[in-house]
Amino acid sequence: MIPAARIAAAIEILDMTLTGEPVDKVLPNWGRANRYAGSGDRAAIRDHVFDALRCRRSFAWLGGAETGRGLMLGLARAQELEVNALFSGNKFAPPVLDEAEQDQPDIAKAPRAVQLDCPDWLQARFDDDLGENSSAILTALQTRAPVFLRANAAKGDRATAIEALAKHEVQTQPHDLSPTAIEVTKNPRRVAASDAYADGLVELQDAASQAVVDFLPLDASSKVLDFCAGGGGKSLGIAARGVTQIVAHDAIVERMKDLPVRAERAGANIEVAEPEALTGREFDLVLCDVPCSGSGSWRRKPEAKWTLTPERLLELTSLQGEILRNAAPYTKIGGTLAYVTCSLFESENRTQIDAFLADRKGWQLVKDHRFSPLQGGDGFYLALLTRVS
Repeated sequence: MIPAARIAAAIEILDMTLTGEPVDKVLPNWGRANRYAGSGDRAAIRDHVFDALRCRRSFAWLGGAETGRGLMLGLARAQELEVNALFSGNKFAPPVLDEAEQDQPDIAKAPRAVQLDCPDWLQARFDDDLGENSSAILTALQTRAPVFLRANAAKGDRATAIEALAKHEVQTQPHDLSPTAIEVTKNPRRVAASDAYADGLVELQDAASQAVVDFLPLDASSKVLDFCAGGGGKSLGIAARGVTQIVAHDAIVERMKDLPVRAERAGANIEVAEPEALTGREFDLVLCDVPCSGSGSWRRKPEAKWTLTPERLLELTSLQGEILRNAAPYTKIGGTLAYVTCSLFESENRTQIDAFLADRKGWQLVKDHRFSPLQGGDGFYLALLTRVS
């Protein structure tokens, strides 16, 4: 496909996405319906679409409309591409610019929330919660997230993993957020076909997510409950630290369907448990990686930035408090309850911990820690609570 045809395809996909269809469904459906598009074309189109979703407001400003065409025109201008060559009206290319589209708006004259691609209702929240770092973090969320891998210590160290990936021309470098973190700098799409991945030497995992696991108080004898396991990324990270007694649980069991295969590849021993299997059990560490706004990971899931509403945020904070209350009894005396979000908002982070402690005796906050997108990985919050009585 020529570059203009890729822009035209992205316009089509964005128009469907802007009506409310999830982009992760629209993209594969488009690929199946347009099999002439090669893997390189599909990757380029996906990049266009996700760039536009991250920068939806600023691209719409530059392109004159919050439509697929407006967003792609805005992208072309923001990335200093040859606009007239892309919008040429030739076969497979979008139509030429009309008179109204000829004038390029000045992004410097746009409201701050538009320049930073922030929903209006969240601008004050970002400023209040992040202070002087607010603009820098919002700017970081406009860019693509790095691709990170975790070197599986159960199979080999980081240097071994980097060497193994290089044999498949996957260029990488260590990242300082975690001793297991590897940043992919070239050919990330070759990772899945590499021996390092097939043999379980590396797993896809954000660097800050790895750092969260590093902070957990664990030893080889620890009994661990991953209470909101999802796909099991943190369970696998815990297993790589030498822990062999791990129970993965999720209220929606279907989320864990791939975990047994991933655990086998990684050489990990993880019990996948349905809710009734937890009755009467206690653990040294209970990890609650709770559902949240995902604001710290909006680079990876930019749709979530635009679909989040005040009502949904209230639902999430209520659910987070409920999960903490439900998970706490599984923590033994002297054990640790770890609360984790990938959110940047205080209402989902320290506010939840303060509310939990105010409502319950016998618990102490040992430490809490924030990971910022300015450190390279996603934004995360971690609080470690000890059950003292």
